[in-house]
Amino acid sequence: MKPIRWLGDTLNIVRDLSPEVRNRVGAELRYVQQGEMPSDCKPMATVGAGVHEIRVKLGNQYRVFYVAKFAVSVYVLHVFAKKTQQTARQDLELGAKRYRELLAERRDK
Repeated sequence: MKPIRWLGDTLNIVRDLSPEVRNRVGAELRYVQQGEMPSDCKPMATVGAGVHEIRVKLGNQYRVFYVAKFAVSVYVLHVFAKKTQQTARQDLELGAKRYRELLAERRDK
């Protein structure tokens, strides 16, 4: 099972979610760690190649951007509550920024 690497403030955001949402996010990420697809996800090519979005709908809607294409870890790029039909530009930009930083970090190793 791949370990999870939480980028930026993602772990703190998940910890602040309600227990029900936090448990669902954890279960979906466990699928990813085991090499499976989450129950509700879609590719997010606008964020980066290989980035996917987990969609959790429990009262509100929550999103988790992650990338699992690397052998060493599942990287959680961004976690947020979605308030509108379209994903906010700032959420897309933050996910893309963290993805670029991850790629640069991996290149430097």
